[in-house]
Amino acid sequence: MPRPPMHTLDAVAALRQTVRDWKRQGLTVGLVPTMGALHAGHLSLARAALAQADRVIVSIFVNPTQFDNPSDLATYPRTWDDDRRLLADAGVHVLYAPTVAEMYPAGFATHVSVAGVSAGLCGAHRPGHFDGVATVVCKLFLQSQADMAFFGEKDFQQIHVVRRMAADLDIPIRLVACPTLREADGLAMSSRNRRLAGSERDQARRLPETLRDAARRIAAGDSVAAVLAQARERLVAGGFAEIDYLELRADADLASLAHYDGRPARLLAAARLGTVRLIDNMSVPAKA
Repeated sequence: MPRPPMHTLDAVAALRQTVRDWKRQGLTVGLVPTMGALHAGHLSLARAALAQADRVIVSIFVNPTQFDNPSDLATYPRTWDDDRRLLADAGVHVLYAPTVAEMYPAGFATHVSVAGVSAGLCGAHRPGHFDGVATVVCKLFLQSQADMAFFGEKDFQQIHVVRRMAADLDIPIRLVACPTLREADGLAMSSRNRRLAGSERDQARRLPETLRDAARRIAAGDSVAAVLAQARERLVAGGFAEIDYLELRADADLASLAHYDGRPARLLAAARLGTVRLIDNMSVPAKA
């Protein structure tokens, strides 16, 4: 039987009507929020959603409220035709692509702010970023009435922010965190990777290499402070001009860890190559 065509919607009312029709049939709904410029990592989220939900919505919305740097918003890659083709080929049921005016109509004055897990890391270096994320994701959850939502672990702090927001606001949705997809050389897949120029792309692999080595050493019992200091030096020597952060945090609540105490933990980093800011994380396995 031929696969039904993917529908493209740009209005909240049309999306809600579609979801109501699905739910009248007893179908479950999965949501994959994106900002477009899709790559294999995004498609892995869509496949995970298709495996767990009866109907899948992928949203594409370059959210202006989560950009602290106007030039970053202006240069964020937009690949609409390719994105639409990839999602249709993957079997996604609805592409939801609202305009800025649809998401933030005249008079819009409400913002969602999540304390605690948004502090530090990207929250410290991108003022207002997580307020923008929490607000737009809250709107997408309410607009879609999805039963589950799928996010990549590359944005590990974002997952904590969204999970806290949904729990605090009693939004009945299950969050599914999916493993980070990586290029052959280990670089975490990201829409921003395509902005790496010339030798920067080769230098970028040093970020996952450094994190992987640091995680191994911490798990083996080396001093956290010493390992992090040496990792920073290695990144600078490898061409990273600016390191926003490189920290060890607890997996469960993002608590800062000065010493590795055996609980599941994660190394998180953000560093810049030229004009491109890369983020990544590596898990440190729990001690037996």
